[in-house]
Amino acid sequence: MPGSLHKDLLASIVVFLVALPLAMGISIASGMPPAAGLVTCIVGGVLVGCISGNPLQVSGPAAGLSVIVYEIIQEHGIARLGIVVLIAGIFQMVAGLARTGQWFRAVSPAVVNGMLSGIGVLILASQFHVTLDDAPRSSGIGNLVAIPEAFFKCFNTSDGTNSHVPGLLGVFTILIILLWESLPFKKLKVVPSALIAVVVATIAATIMRLDINHVVLPDNLFSALSMPKDWREITNWNLILEGLGLGFVASAETLLSASAVDRMQTMVRTKYDKELFAQGVGNFLCGMVGALPMTGVIVRSSVNIQAGAQTRLSAILHGCWILILVLCCPFVLRYVPTSALAALLVYTGYKLTNFKIIKELKKYGNSEAAIYLITLCAIVCTDLLTGVLTGVVLSVLKLLYVFSHLEIKSTAPNPEKTELYLKGAATFLNLPRLAEALDSVPASHELHVHLEDLDYVDHASLDMIMSWEQSHKANGGALVIDWGTLGAMFRDRRRGAREAAQAQLGLNAMELEENLVNMVKPPLDALEAALEPSHEGTAPATAAPPVPENLNPPQSAN
Repeated sequence: MPGSLHKDLLASIVVFLVALPLAMGISIASGMPPAAGLVTCIVGGVLVGCISGNPLQVSGPAAGLSVIVYEIIQEHGIARLGIVVLIAGIFQMVAGLARTGQWFRAVSPAVVNGMLSGIGVLILASQFHVTLDDAPRSSGIGNLVAIPEAFFKCFNTSDGTNSHVPGLLGVFTILIILLWESLPFKKLKVVPSALIAVVVATIAATIMRLDINHVVLPDNLFSALSMPKDWREITNWNLILEGLGLGFVASAETLLSASAVDRMQTMVRTKYDKELFAQGVGNFLCGMVGALPMTGVIVRSSVNIQAGAQTRLSAILHGCWILILVLCCPFVLRYVPTSALAALLVYTGYKLTNFKIIKELKKYGNSEAAIYLITLCAIVCTDLLTGVLTGVVLSVLKLLYVFSHLEIKSTAPNPEKTELYLKGAATFLNLPRLAEALDSVPASHELHVHLEDLDYVDHASLDMIMSWEQSHKANGGALVIDWGTLGAMFRDRRRGAREAAQAQLGLNAMELEENLVNMVKPPLDALEAALEPSHEGTAPATAAPPVPENLNPPQSAN
């Protein structure tokens, strides 16, 4: 269709302009040559774009994976990165064939936000040093601790260094981004701020002949590619574990991005298992040629949709434009200063580090904010996978606590009546405490049991109450429970949980886009609200408790 082709062609050009500087910047942040990120863009566009489960999602190197890749290179070397990425691809293909796509979305918002903020801190800290034409340290803590020293070196030129020159160029790059995004003319914003900033910084550095580092790109792109040399490494358990961790994080980021894409348009819906398999194919090929790993990237996908993409052709063409550029005129990219690309990543890291979310998480309990902070600190102090697993374990422990905790409060409003208030989860684990509370009721009292604050009640607890009622009645007492209110409460709670779950489906990706897309947002500012409108938090969806089957127990005394 001519109309669709025209829109896809224009959208592909906009996505190409966004992807080009980000791909090179992410490569440098990962400790890889820029060519590695460009190859991943080409594979993600041309190959994965043809078979993806979401035609409007754009795949390529992602800032979130740069932290993992850098750690892998530091520990195992560049030569083994291909094996790790290949293993991650195999994991994703198997997961897609096993139809586990939806399971990767079952992650607590506190953990996801902690992961994003942790990644943001690591990217900001490491790329701060690259902005000064310095090498990042070997750990996140090392990068953070070394920032004051880097500041001192930047302003102290007595030792003959000129780190203040690339540093000032980096600041200039970020100022251009902020200035471009603040312009009131929407028509001008059709060109992404990231591209404008890098182009202006490149022109300034070229005209002024600044003595700074520039992008290194070979004349022949394919000369930068290398297949793994020792295939026996594929049985190395350390590399297998690294590959599984990389595959898990890449899958989660891809499917969260796909969920966000579904929320931004109504033309297509994601086939999650197919998308997961397509990402596996792409990463398998990237591992074979020694390129960076890929994910579905929300920034490029958002730009793709807002630029008017109709089919998967736009994603495919964006990869073709990058391929044509690096084959026909790679010399153009060699003028780009690495400090400008690093500054771009510094700004990205800042946007990812969204501490405002703490206020939103605290609305659903201090435990959610604590999980967020612990996940963030664990990622910065150890590594990304350990931090994420720490957050997941804490979320599970919190869930176990919620579904095993029961508060029991007893009052006696008059000499012949006792009120028993139950709050939380009444399960067999709490039977001893429940029995003790019931046995403390005087024999002649009329007991009113309030169940309206219960989140869950199991058969064992109901059976105990009914058994206790028989003996209590035999001693002249009575039991009052509003079973109709209990049934209505569970029905309302189940209906509310379904509605909360529907709203929750896109929450994680909503926060991901809110943190990333502002840097390269296209003309329509509505993109900011596509995933996390006005930073309004959404309570984590909690499975509704099942309605007890026995809502009509033996007759109670009233």
